[in-house]
Amino acid sequence: MNTTRILLEINRKDINYIRITLESYDGMALVRTLDPKVAIIEVYIAPKCEKIIKDLIDNLIDKEGLKIRYIS
Repeated sequence: MNTTRILLEINRKDINYIRITLESYDGMALVRTLDPKVAIIEVYIAPKCEKIIKDLIDNLIDKEGLKIRYIS
């Protein structure tokens, strides 16, 4: 099984918060900052966890008002 990889563009000030939030779901996601100046992060999602992590990202957008844009 392969991990799913997505790229997100976010606000620089939110990098750490998003990383901690996503990685707090034990073993479901790993976040890597690709470019801290532009605030692009790479999220690796464990197999069968895609829906949970994508729902969490969508909640961060909808309920917490974070500016997150899916790049891929």
